[in-house]
Formats: sequence, structure tokens, C-alpha cells
Amino acid sequence: MSDLQELNRAVVRCRRCPRLVAWREQVAREKRAAFRDQEYWGRPVPGFGDPAGGLLILGLAPAAHGGNRTGRIFTGDRSGDWLFASLYRTGFANQPTSVARGDGLALRGCYITAPVKCAPPDNRPLPSERDACAPWLDAELALLDGPRVVVALGAFAWDQVLRHLGPVRPKPRFGHAAEAPLPADRILLGSYHVSQQNTSTRKLTEEMLDGVFLRARELLR
Repeated sequence: MSDLQELNRAVVRCRRCPRLVAWREQVAREKRAAFRDQEYWGRPVPGFGDPAGGLLILGLAPAAHGGNRTGRIFTGDRSGDWLFASLYRTGFANQPTSVARGDGLALRGCYITAPVKCAPPDNRPLPSERDACAPWLDAELALLDGPRVVVALGAFAWDQVLRHLGPVRPKPRFGHAAEAPLPADRILLGSYHVSQQNTSTRKLTEEMLDGVFLRARELLR
């Protein structure tokens, strides 16, 4: 745990990507009207949860007014509302909501992180930014106590799991509820991302998301 805490302290100090640094700090200064009285985090956002957990969840990057505001990925935004509610229903979290660090949320047998640690403009990191952040994810994965199931939220996360925990040949195609074997007896599960665009259009429903995490629990037994 101390090594992971040390890594997270280093992540938070990172300034490798000028565009991302400028954007995250601009958002933190200008704020959204609903959060104008809050102090934004405005720095890279490390992963969190149970480092010994059997389930690893990989997203894309912190949201500008979610993790970039609260300092914890998926905390305080609509995507997180969906994710944590599902994790609660499927037994991976102790409560269904998370609005701030220190709000009592605890993940059970589960760790959440992202391959890009800073909020990107339009939620679209550049390939160079993804690559600059890759060593942080490699170091983080090396310190986790052997997750056996990895859930990728979206195609970007799916590709990064295969890049960091693969390779797998032929390359498996992303899809909701897709499954693929990974080296070291791990299993990769795909889910549509919990973005507001996907949930508001019902491309992703609560039942679909719960189904992925129930399948993860089944594989972990």
C-alpha cells in the first residue's frame, strides 16, 4: 500500500502534457456555476479502491467537473452516479452514490483507475497524451495485487487493457458484455461507457451495466 500511495503522490504532481495541464487548471479556475463555491482539485487523478481486489475497472479519464473537481475518478458526476449505483447493487461498493472524497464510499474487492490521469478537452486525449501517461498505468498495474477480472468501460479502455495486459492475438473486438482471455489467467469484460450520452439514450441501461458486474462476480468465484 505504501508503494501505491507513493506512486499516487507522484501522479498528482505530473505535468508531462502541456495541453492537459492548461485545460485542467483552466477548468479549475473558471468552474461550473453549480460548483462555483467549491475548490477544484485541478490536478491528475490517481486510481482508488481495494488494491488487493479481484476486479479492476478501467475508464477513460477524469471528467472536467467530476474527478477534476473532486480529486477522485467518477466521483461527483453523472457517469459516477451510474457506476457506483451499479457497483452497490452488485456488491462491489458499500453505498450507491459518491459526491466527494471522504464521503464514506468504500469499494469491496474492486479498484478503479484510468489510462489518462488528467481531464482532456472534450473527453478526447491525444495519442501522445495517452502515451505520456502510459508509464503511470504500468506502474499502477504492477502494484495491484493481481486482479483476475478487468472491466473496460468503453472501446478506449478496452484497447488500453489489451495494450498493457496483453497482447491477445487475434485482437478481440470490443462490445458490450464482450469477453476475452488475457495472459496470466485474467478475463477482460467490455461495457459501454457510463457516459451521459450512452445512459440518456439507453444505449446503456442499468440492467446491462449490472449484468457486466454480475458476470465479473461470477468469474471471481
